Amino acid sequence: MSENVITPEGAETIVAEAVVAEAVVAEAAAARTYAIAADVNVRSGPGTSYSKVGRLSAGTRVTIQCQKPGETVTGPTGTSKLWDRIGSGRYVSDTYVRTGSNGYVAPRC
Repeated sequence: MSENVITPEGAETIVAEAVVAEAVVAEAAAARTYAIAADVNVRSGPGTSYSKVGRLSAGTRVTIQCQKPGETVTGPTGTSKLWDRIGSGRYVSDTYVRTGSNGYVAPRC
């Protein structure tokens, strides 16, 4: 015997609003900014052998687009091989960014 399921009027709207709310929360988390712990060179890739493409001063806030492993670096927040992409072709060692974590805080590149 099959049952007929009756959905309340407007249920589709509620589901759609919940999906939009989840997307907004995910976008807000992705747009979180982090402070630079000390003056740091910005590199074109995840290592000090990559060319210098800029410099950030301590206290500057950055948005981490994604993270990837690279050269191991010791910086003000510890030692790590994790590098943060802060723009197209712009990377800083995660050891110079105050993320509050020793691991990934953004998607992997």
